[in-house]
Amino acid sequence: MIEIKNVSKSYKEGINVINNLNLTINNGEIFGFLGPNGAGKTTTIKMMTGILEITEGDILIDNNSITKSPIEAKKRLGIVQDNPEIFLKLKGIEYLNFIADVYEISKEDRINKIKELTERFELGDVLDNKIQSYSHGMRQKLLIISVLLHSPDNWILDEPMTGLDPKASFELKKMMREYANQNKTVFFSTHILDIAERLCDRIGIINKGNLLFVGTYEEMKKELKENKSLEELFMEITKNE
Repeated sequence: MIEIKNVSKSYKEGINVINNLNLTINNGEIFGFLGPNGAGKTTTIKMMTGILEITEGDILIDNNSITKSPIEAKKRLGIVQDNPEIFLKLKGIEYLNFIADVYEISKEDRINKIKELTERFELGDVLDNKIQSYSHGMRQKLLIISVLLHSPDNWILDEPMTGLDPKASFELKKMMREYANQNKTVFFSTHILDIAERLCDRIGIINKGNLLFVGTYEEMKKELKENKSLEELFMEITKNE
C-alpha cells in the first residue's frame, strides 16, 4: 500500500508544484495516474521514490515513511521510468547481477528469476552483450526485469510502454495484472488513456499540482453524467484548469 499524506512540493518559496496531495493506492489494484504534461505526475513519483525531497507532508510505503525510514521504504518498491538510464558499459547479465547483489538475492533465486523474466521479454540471447549495443526498447525491457528481480510489493511505472514493441507491451500489461492479483500495488502513470481505461482499477487525475478526481472509470462517468470514453472525460475534467 502507498499512502500520500498532505504532500506539497515547492521549488520556490510560496510556489507549489504539488498542492496538499492526499492519495491511497491499495494492495491488489492497478492505479492509473493521469494528467497533462507538467501536471505533477513525475514530481509525485520522484517524491514517492525518495528522489526528490518532500516540502510538506509524508509518503508511506507499506507504513514505512520515505522521509524517516527511506531504506526500509525503498526496499518495498520498484520503479520503471520512461528513460532507461542504466550502466551502458556493463553487459546485460552484469547489470542484473549487480541489482541482485544490491537486494541481496541468493544465487539460486536470481538465476531462476532472470531466466523466467528474460524468457518472457525475449532478452536472453543478448544478456552477454554490452547494454550500449541495446536499442531503447531492449534497455527498457532490461530495466523492467531488473526492477522485478526482488519481487517488490509496490510497483511504480512512469510511462513504461515507451519504446516497447507490441509484444513486450502486451506482456508488461499482463504482468501488471498478475501483480495486482497477488495483492500487490501497481501505480501506473501514462498518457495512453485507452490503456488506462482498459487496465486500471481506479484512476487519479492531476493537473497543475491539484488532484481533480479519484475513482473508477464508471464512477467518473456517473459523476459527469456522461457515457463517454476516458479520453473525452479526461479532457472535460482538465479543460478549465
